[in-house]
Amino acid sequence: MPLERQILLALLLDLLLGDPQWLPHPVRLIGWLTARLETLCRPLLPAKLAGLATVLLTLTLTGLATWGVLHGATAIHPALGIAVSVLLLYLSIAVRDLLAHGERVYQALKIGDLAEARQRVAFLVSRDTAHLDSQGISRATVESLAENLVDGITAPLFFALIGGPLGVMLYKAASTMDSMFGYKNEQYRAFGWGAAKLDDLLNFLPARLTGLMIPLAALLTGLDWHNSWRIFRRDRLHHASPNSGHSEAAVAGALNIQLGGPGVYFGTPTLKPTLGEANRALEPQDIRRASRLILLAAALTLLLLLILRLQYLTFLGESHFPS
Repeated sequence: MPLERQILLALLLDLLLGDPQWLPHPVRLIGWLTARLETLCRPLLPAKLAGLATVLLTLTLTGLATWGVLHGATAIHPALGIAVSVLLLYLSIAVRDLLAHGERVYQALKIGDLAEARQRVAFLVSRDTAHLDSQGISRATVESLAENLVDGITAPLFFALIGGPLGVMLYKAASTMDSMFGYKNEQYRAFGWGAAKLDDLLNFLPARLTGLMIPLAALLTGLDWHNSWRIFRRDRLHHASPNSGHSEAAVAGALNIQLGGPGVYFGTPTLKPTLGEANRALEPQDIRRASRLILLAAALTLLLLLILRLQYLTFLGESHFPS
């Protein structure tokens, strides 16, 4: 089965089933491995070198394990190899779960249960949620949906199309390390430097391609595509991350809202750069608007990536087998 069809099948499985909690998820295994390697490397090396060693060991072991599983399954039977490949691709994509998390927050806000909404949004964000009001919860949820559009959907699809299951598992390893170590606090500022830089590098192209697709998705969903494009161009680099601002700015423009601003992280008040313009107050319905927008933006990004891949494969075919 061609890789393109495997990816489409994996995406369909994710949309139908979501993240199967009963399976030993590769990301959880990578997280366990990374934590063990941190414990091993920290006492042996200075913090930055220990972090780099952890990154290299995690990538190496993840790559070897993925290759070994795929190779072993294919050796047993080619059909089993394809099944394992589709399974790994399926487990790397998080469309349904991301939208479901957003919907749970929306449903809690809809009935006015702020306590429940705060608990549910805490699954999506790293900021402190205990004192967020309805508008703050809506803002946090929309920001998380926009950011995770890249981390959880389009970047995995990008690396799946480039490198198949091996490529996407290496990406998930890098992303997992960044989520564990990419904090600018005393414990991880030096140790997490390598993981954070690798994640920035890997997300560079997916973030920008995704950002370009959001205004088109806004046009097709009846949102403000012109403002999405304007804010994307103006504010996409006004973010602490070199990549997260692209999708967040485009979503903020499409919804005519402002993201970023004040927040509390690990008990410390933080003022993040703002993206977009506060043309109106955020409301719970913006969560659903953002969900529809990112779903279509993800589909358009995948379509663009498939076209680019097929064009590349056609070029290779013409190069190796001229008529």
